Amino acid sequence: MSEAARISDQLRRAFEGEAWHGDSLFEILQGLTAAQAAARPIKNGHTIWELVLHIAAWDGAVLRRMGGAAVTLSDEENFPSVTDVSEAAWRTALAQVRRVHAELVAAAAVLPDSRLGDMVPGKEGAHYTFYYMLHGVVQHELYHAGQIALLKKM
Repeated sequence: MSEAARISDQLRRAFEGEAWHGDSLFEILQGLTAAQAAARPIKNGHTIWELVLHIAAWDGAVLRRMGGAAVTLSDEENFPSVTDVSEAAWRTALAQVRRVHAELVAAAAVLPDSRLGDMVPGKEGAHYTFYYMLHGVVQHELYHAGQIALLKKM
């Protein structure tokens, strides 16, 4: 198995399940209603829904960077606003993050190992490699999964 395929597997595990540490992001999200996802139990903190959209935004940014684009997210792209808090909108948000993440996992799985040491394109100049960025995505998903797990208990 290539190193890129192993990283892809870790991305999948952090998101879908069979992670070494415990529950994955989607195992934590299982059964949440739109009302629970939109709740803001910590004043000025992010909601679960906002965190899910944030994860989708960064998975998409990393995917575009893997395609050669120099991507920087605006504040609104980084944490998109939630304006419709219906169950249908929540299901759409979950489907969106699943779709973008699946595309990222698939792209990482076929990334040639020879590209892992390449610098990521950036407007301010590249300062890290694809290897570093892909491991960072795994860490990012688990970091926010932990936040979501705590918010879910509130």
